[in-house]
Amino acid sequence: MSKKADNFYFNNFIESAEVSCDAAQMLKDILCNFSVEALPENRVKLHEVEHRGDDKRHEMTAVIVRAFITPIEREDILKLSQLIDDVTDCIEDILIRIYINNVTRIREDSIEFIDIVISCCQAMKDMLCEFHNFKKSKKLNEHIIEINRLEELGDDMYVECMRRLHTSSTDPLEIIAWREIYEFFEKCCDTCENVADIIESIVIGNS
Repeated sequence: MSKKADNFYFNNFIESAEVSCDAAQMLKDILCNFSVEALPENRVKLHEVEHRGDDKRHEMTAVIVRAFITPIEREDILKLSQLIDDVTDCIEDILIRIYINNVTRIREDSIEFIDIVISCCQAMKDMLCEFHNFKKSKKLNEHIIEINRLEELGDDMYVECMRRLHTSSTDPLEIIAWREIYEFFEKCCDTCENVADIIESIVIGNS
C-alpha cells in the first residue's frame, strides 16, 4: 500500500480530533459568555461543528469500503474513527442538556471542567499526530499516559462538582439538571481515554 494511501487514514484521525478540539473550545466560549437568548443559535453552531465530525467519519467509512489493504485492521480503523466522533458528540450533548433542562445560570465549576475536556481533546490530537509512527514512536506512550492522567482529573472534578452541587443548591430542578450535565462532562474525558485505550491496543497488537 502506498504511503499516500496510508496517510489518508492517519490524517483523517487527526482532522477528526481537531473537530473535537474546536467543539470543546466553542463550548467554553458559550459557557463563559452564557446567554439564554443566544442558546438556540449557539446550539445550532455547535451542531454544525459536530456535523463536521460526522463527515470525517463518513469519509473514513467510504474509503474503507473500497480499500483492498489498510495500514491497520479495518475493525480498529472503524472503531477508532467512531470513538473520536463520540468525543465530539459528548461535547455537543453537554450543551443539549443545558438547553433541554432550561439552565439559566452557568455554575462556575463547569468552566473548570470544560478546561479539562479541552486538555483531553488536545492530548488526544497530539497522540493521533504521533500515531502514524506507532511502530517506532517513543512519544506515543507518553501521550497515552497523559490522557489517562487527564481522565483521572476529570473523575476527581466530577466528584467535586457533584459534592458542591448537593451541598450548595436547595433547588431540586437545578440538582437534577446539573447532575446530568456533569455526567456528560465526565463522559467526554472517559471517551478520550477510550481513544487512548484502542491506540494502545493497536500498538500492542502490531508489535
